Parts: sequence; structure tokens; C-alpha cells
Amino acid sequence: MVKIRVLFNFTGLLTALFIAISCGQNSIDRNQLIPDQPWEKVTDGLNFPEGPAWDGDNTLYASNCYGGWITRIIDGQVDTLTSRAMCDSTWEKSNGLTVGSDGYLYACEFGKGSVVRFARSGQAEVLISGCNGERFHRPNDLAFDARGNLYFTDPNTYNCENPDGFVYQWIRKTRDVERVADSISFPNGIAFSGNGRRLFICESACSRILRFKVDSRGNLTDREIFIELPGGDPDGIALDRRGNLYVAHFGSGMLYVISPRGKIIQELKTPGQKPTNVEFGGCDYKTLFLTEVETSSIYKIRGRIPGQKLQQFR
Repeated sequence: MVKIRVLFNFTGLLTALFIAISCGQNSIDRNQLIPDQPWEKVTDGLNFPEGPAWDGDNTLYASNCYGGWITRIIDGQVDTLTSRAMCDSTWEKSNGLTVGSDGYLYACEFGKGSVVRFARSGQAEVLISGCNGERFHRPNDLAFDARGNLYFTDPNTYNCENPDGFVYQWIRKTRDVERVADSISFPNGIAFSGNGRRLFICESACSRILRFKVDSRGNLTDREIFIELPGGDPDGIALDRRGNLYVAHFGSGMLYVISPRGKIIQELKTPGQKPTNVEFGGCDYKTLFLTEVETSSIYKIRGRIPGQKLQQFR
């Protein structure tokens, strides 16, 4: 009888231990905002892909920075929205993209130093070409606030000791352009928090991400270092609906997920060493799209938390 009881107790102990380990493993899995899975290639054969932009419906756009065309992917079918040859040299080299709730595709044009707007037909028009009579250096990435004002980064030299980059705001109602931040060493990716009260900007040359407060008039204040990410360049960024920041880390071959408190909560290896940008999309906004230069491709992967949707202009 004693032997049977001991065996029973030992078996129960093993069962409890197995359950504890299993529960612990499940807890770890639940903490991964992007579950363990392979990246799925969407398309390849691109030329320095950048700026993936989801239209809120069924279309993904991406720049080919040195190829002079904009890729369009509708329900998985790949074609071309437009090219510089089709637009009478209105633009040369596009980088960051975003789709406004007005249906237009907005692009940072770093060849001529402007911001360009594209209709669904591919027709292009120059929206902004300079500020106070000065041409922009090479606009990089852009984001709308809830009022339809467009913020974009404008880097110059790539040198942490020479912070000569700016951030501008295009005011939708007046069509005026204002410089809202300066002294940034190669400002790059840009994204608003869900409530619009914070603006994140990658300072690529210094391997860090800055965070600003946005006041009621759209001015940027209280600049601070949100996180430092050495070993590569924080490039394009996107946020999910819980405020976690997803960072394409160019040169390190990593996608970092950063908590609202500025802590790394997940590191995910990307298919190549040079991821440039990220964007949430799909019908439920749980698909994360990634542009990657080393493999000249766009990839996608499924996350657990939906990304932020497009800002709807008031």
C-alpha cells in the first residue's frame, strides 16, 4: 500500500510539473506579439524597396527608391501604380509613403526635394517643394495627424556629430509649411501615437529614436530619447493599437518591438540584413508588411495585436 501511494504521489508530481512547464511556455508565447513563424514573401525584384503604405482596404504600395517606380499590390496581385517616366519628370525618387483618408498616396520625393501626391490613376502633382524659399534636402518619411496635417522628416548629412536634419509640418487648411523640429542627425521614420499626443522620430545617424509631445496647435515640445538601438539604424516604424512600436533596424537584420515605456519586448530576425520600413495592413490590421533591401523584397508576417489605422481627417 505504501509503494502504491508513493508511486501515485510521484506521478501526480510529474503531472503538476508538466502542467506548470506547459503553462509557463504558453505564457511566454502569449508575450510574443509576433508568434514564432516564418516570414512570407509578398514580392521580389524590387529596387531598394521602402515606404510600404496600406490603403485601408486591399492595396499595398511601396517605393523603389533607386528604380523610379511605385509598386502596387492589390489582393496579392503585383503591378505598377506609376513611374517617373509616366509623370513627365514630376518626380524622380520616392521614399516614405502614406495614404491619406482622402484616398491620395503621399510620397517623400528625395530626388527633387519635395512631397508629391498621387491619385489612384497614378497622376502625380507636387504638393510641397520647399519652406520659406528654401528647397528641402531629401524628404524621407511622413505621417498625418488627425486634422490632416502632414509631418515629414528631412535629413541632410549622415553624421551624428552634425545634426542638420529637420521635421516639417504641412498645414492642410492653409497649405502653409512650418519647421517644427531641427538639430536632428538624419531624421528618418516617423509615426504618431494612437491619441496623437506623441510623435516618434528615428534619429538614424545616432542609432536612437526620439519622442516629442504634440501640443494642441501641432507644435513639437519636450524632446527626449525614447530608446537607443546600437548596431544598426532605426529606419521605418509603425505602432500597434496598444502603443507598442515596431522598428525596422537597417543593418542589423532585426525587427524590434518596443513597449510604450521604451523597453525591447521582442526581437525578430528579418529575411535580410537591411529592413527599411514596416506597415500594418490586411482586413484586420494584424498583418505586418516589411520592405527589405538586401533581398529586394517585401515580406509579411502575422501579429497578435492590430496596428493603428489611417488617421481620419476631421
